[in-house]
Amino acid sequence: MAKPISTAAEHNVIAAGTVIKGDITTDGDFRNDGKIEGTITSKGRIIVGNSGSIVGTIKASNIDVMGYIEGTIVVSEILSLKSTAKIKGDINTSILDIEQHAEFNGTCTMGKETPAQPTSKDQKK
Repeated sequence: MAKPISTAAEHNVIAAGTVIKGDITTDGDFRNDGKIEGTITSKGRIIVGNSGSIVGTIKASNIDVMGYIEGTIVVSEILSLKSTAKIKGDINTSILDIEQHAEFNGTCTMGKETPAQPTSKDQKK
């Protein structure tokens, strides 16, 4: 008998010791414990585990970071930096949650407004 096809979003996992160079797009949640260079886009949650590292651009609804990210992070809802997180780059998020001992070096834009949208100050010019 054939196994029924699930309509629920699948969870993707990149295991420790795996190296990927390229772009990844997924509708489901995504966990990275390996090394990725490229752009990752998810409609769900991205988790960067303790051994995970990403160099590139990351876009998702929610992101939890325990590992290392270098690049641009765009989050429509909540970006959570756990105590072991190390971030080097630019963040654009609605909500930023940073645990004690997490490291972040870069710029951060928060709120519903994205960098591509003009601010009220820009509109007065």
